[in-house]
Amino acid sequence: MGEKVVAGRFDLSDRRHYREKLQDCLTGLERLLVEKRFDRPKNLMGVEIELNLAGSDGMPRMLNGQVLERIASRDFQTELAMFNLEVNIAPHRLEGRVFDRLAEELRTSLSYADRKAGEVDAGIVMTGILPTLERDDLVSANLSEVDRYTLLNDQIVAARGEDFLLDIKGVEHLVCTSKSIVPEAACTSVQLHLQVTPARFADVWNAAQAAVAAQIAVGANSPFLFGRELWRESRPPLFLQATDTRPPELQAQGVRPRTWFGERWISSAYELFEENLRFFPALLPICDEEDPLAVLDAGGVPKLAELVLHNGTVYRWNRPVYGIADGVPHLRVENRVLPAGPTVTDVVANAAFYYGLVRALAEESRPVWTRLPFAAAEANFDAACRDGIDARLVWPRRARYGGGTAEVDAVTLVRDELLPLAHAGLDAWGVEPADRDLYLGVIEERCRRRANGASWQAATFHRALERGLPRDAALAAMTRRYAELMNEGEPVHTWPVGLLEPVPLG
Repeated sequence: MGEKVVAGRFDLSDRRHYREKLQDCLTGLERLLVEKRFDRPKNLMGVEIELNLAGSDGMPRMLNGQVLERIASRDFQTELAMFNLEVNIAPHRLEGRVFDRLAEELRTSLSYADRKAGEVDAGIVMTGILPTLERDDLVSANLSEVDRYTLLNDQIVAARGEDFLLDIKGVEHLVCTSKSIVPEAACTSVQLHLQVTPARFADVWNAAQAAVAAQIAVGANSPFLFGRELWRESRPPLFLQATDTRPPELQAQGVRPRTWFGERWISSAYELFEENLRFFPALLPICDEEDPLAVLDAGGVPKLAELVLHNGTVYRWNRPVYGIADGVPHLRVENRVLPAGPTVTDVVANAAFYYGLVRALAEESRPVWTRLPFAAAEANFDAACRDGIDARLVWPRRARYGGGTAEVDAVTLVRDELLPLAHAGLDAWGVEPADRDLYLGVIEERCRRRANGASWQAATFHRALERGLPRDAALAAMTRRYAELMNEGEPVHTWPVGLLEPVPLG
């Protein structure tokens, strides 16, 4: 949904015409694949981070328009709600000291944005869900003033035809309704892009699907919503329910949700785009003037605009992306499972773990997806979201232990099996040992201490309650302390639990 769209009314013929254009785009994609028109390997990765705006009191600030005007950089753009921003980092080649360079760019960009936000009494907070958000913050009036968000909201609301139900049972139970998709704006994430060739796409996507549970287990950072303590990573169930176009009757029929883990391992990128067309009706039937097949016939490269737009309204946790750079088409896997934060070091450590692990898993002689049922991978994802660093996951056993699968503690799996794979994967990319050891060392320390952003938030919140603070005050105080430690920059596993602030008297 990064593309600009113009709001307008759709008549009955628009969807039929759009469906025809989508099919032409899919045919065009198939021709590009058959003709081997895609870019050669460049080992390129890219990062996007969604951010929150909060005041010195820890409460959200609906000021993204004013802050973006002051930042005045194309690296920053709006997100769904007025308390959201997004920063985009230019693609980097996966080699050398890439992660140190990425960390330096992020620190520079975020420090600048934070200074500019400070001019309107706001600051940047990187976290999966801002703990101080209240239901009144997530209403249509706080949508960003951008046509595409209003149009998307209107179309999803119309497709659903009734209020959205949020029902998440974790440590506590949250049940409420919303008249819009704006609760989805609470979900602020990190998106990790990896450019891959068509021949390698399926292996990389399958590997990424297998890896998501471990990513979430060590990286969870979203335990609170609307004052309730829910899952350790509450973004996935919130995102699913806040964008769910299906009323209960369609859910009962087994209609697929638009926020989707998927249902099978794949053998080509084409399958994912084809599934999108087959399973999901258009939300934004806006047709481009381009005839993609005519462009191909003339030897050109089609934008496949309808396919790209439709793909942006199907919220896979590992999304296929078609793009064009310097006139040459390419494919990317966009990994969307991680929450933002807590610090730049943590974000970069999560990225290093992902890129190393996916490379190694994709190149195994007996790939994990040939030994792990897809349903088990999805169950692992749910378990990691619920329990975070304390999750138990199902994973293939090594042949010397008889093969098959077994349940294993996530920390043990990451420390003993997945971190060595990530180490080998980063070596295969050509990442410098100093970068590799520094950032994978952060993941190893989280495992050793069984600590991540979610565990720190929950422990600090409960410590504040024990000191006598009311729930709202405890969440606000925890958020202020989180922001202080985030800005200091030491990774979250080193953060002391608790508040420095004195408990208010009376």
